[in-house]
Amino acid sequence: MNRFIYKEKKELDLTEKDGYLLLRCDSFNPKDIFECGQCFNFNKEEDGSYTAVFMRKIINVKKENEDIIIKNITKDEFYEYFYDYFDLGNDYEKIKKDISTDETLKESVKYGDGIRILNQEVFETIISFIISANNQIPRIKKAVRIISERYGDYIGDFNGVSYYSFPRPEVLAKANPKDLREYAKVGFRDQRIVETSKIIADGFIDFDKEINSTGQILRIKLMELPGVGPKVSDCIMLFAYHKRETFPVDVWIKRVMEYLFIKKEVPKKYISDYANELFGENAGYVQQYLFYYGRENNIGK
Repeated sequence: MNRFIYKEKKELDLTEKDGYLLLRCDSFNPKDIFECGQCFNFNKEEDGSYTAVFMRKIINVKKENEDIIIKNITKDEFYEYFYDYFDLGNDYEKIKKDISTDETLKESVKYGDGIRILNQEVFETIISFIISANNQIPRIKKAVRIISERYGDYIGDFNGVSYYSFPRPEVLAKANPKDLREYAKVGFRDQRIVETSKIIADGFIDFDKEINSTGQILRIKLMELPGVGPKVSDCIMLFAYHKRETFPVDVWIKRVMEYLFIKKEVPKKYISDYANELFGENAGYVQQYLFYYGRENNIGK
């Protein structure tokens, strides 16, 4: 399936060493990137590094002081696949400065200083966030891993662990919902996953056209998919379609916004409208910093 791609790529401070790459980059911390709740197809290693799968490639990243150590990927592969994945075409230092308009936002940005919003593959993002509805991150990660192992293709081993690609829609469309429920523990989402896979396999997604659509038009279309409601559609737009003005509202972000900004309990729709008016085109970035800051510090709980 399609993914966001920067047409022009600037040269990075990226050096090939003996068996690994060395990247120096502002606003890049694997812990913040992978632990902020935006993706589920990764594994935290005992040495504190993170191993992730994207577009049938396995990458391992770790921050040591100011250096990012990158393993299992060539320099050419990093530019081809992971430049876009890690959103390296965006100036996060400028973004953080622009959104740090009060002490609350300054504190949340400082806490999640190394966050980058990943540009993820569309189909995997859709299924992952269908699974995420009313679910916890460890269970979502486990479900994504099991679905990949049962229906994806083996792509290689790293650190003694076998990794698999996320399945293609035409493959997952043929899965038995009962198997998804039994083995991947997706619960009531089982039938929705299969039905959505069938619809996408039949050509429902036209990424090249949709990425240029307005957020509202794209949201309406995505919500035609079984299991995709307002929050899930907003996550898909933010993480797969590069709609950085999108502000997904879940339980955590609702609590954070009520506690830090609105000062009272309000409906989710009010929070989304409030955030869009307050944060504008940078609402998606603000959402990630606030979500991570709020969840990790139990704000509003």
